[in-house]
Amino acid sequence: MREHLKDFLAYLKLNRHVSPHTVRAYDSDITQYLAWVAADKQRKMSTLTPADLDLSSVRTHLAELNKAGKARSSVARKLSALRTFVKYLRREELIEHDPTAMAVAPKRDQTIPTHLSEPEMARLIETPSTADPLGRRDRAMLELFYASGLRLSELVGIDLEDLNLPGRMVRVMGKGGKERLLPFNQSALTALRAWMADRAVILADRSRRKVAIRRAPARRPKVADPLFLNARGTRLTGRSVDRMLRCYVALCSTRLGISPHALRHSFATHLLQRGADLRAIQELLGHSRLSTTQRYTHVNAAQLIEVYRKSHPRAAKSE
Repeated sequence: MREHLKDFLAYLKLNRHVSPHTVRAYDSDITQYLAWVAADKQRKMSTLTPADLDLSSVRTHLAELNKAGKARSSVARKLSALRTFVKYLRREELIEHDPTAMAVAPKRDQTIPTHLSEPEMARLIETPSTADPLGRRDRAMLELFYASGLRLSELVGIDLEDLNLPGRMVRVMGKGGKERLLPFNQSALTALRAWMADRAVILADRSRRKVAIRRAPARRPKVADPLFLNARGTRLTGRSVDRMLRCYVALCSTRLGISPHALRHSFATHLLQRGADLRAIQELLGHSRLSTTQRYTHVNAAQLIEVYRKSHPRAAKSE
């Protein structure tokens, strides 16, 4: 089964153009199930075959995940990963039956996406100091994050050639290798232009350091030219951006649970509040299904309830 899983992950990456993050999630979820089956059968995972996968093991594994307090969304995701794996095994004629066919995924909780209000978002964007290059970089990232509703992976993956400053457009690569063009506003343009000057200085310093080391030049393929750099002149990682954002949130707000994705939620929520069409928001976010975008309507419903409680003369008395 280890070899079949390895081939499946390669298939996801090469044939379906799944992101590295999603491939790791599939690997983790399916490996967890296979490890459980091996332990239940008192065998090594390397000795398992597709015939060892059955409905009973799938149901029992899901039941134990629920018993351990795993979120419904996590359990549903693990079952979805296993179903995709089984579908691959059947396509390769490695298994005849489908052990996941009768397994029922738990109903997902309808959660309201965490987001910032417009004043909170404005305070966050203005928190980085523009007195130093890295502060100006952080300001540009926050501006672009909110202006275009980017995913974290999309932000750190932007190269210089993806940016059209005169047209105020940026090209990003979304989930499944889907490319889309997104607009950004004047304040993001101003912040990006300030950062571009700092970026050139950082790259020049990096080039001088390389010359000083005087190492023999190695033959390397042409590398991308990332838009956002760290102090060493290399591409910022998603983890670094996540840490940066949480530090700024701690400085300007008492809110908890504000992640980079919360800025994307704020982008969608504020567009919806100001009358944007749901299908237009879907295109901007790069959602393949409208149902994914529709959850932002729950935010408006929650706000309507709050307005009702504060405004109706008898609402407070009835509670």
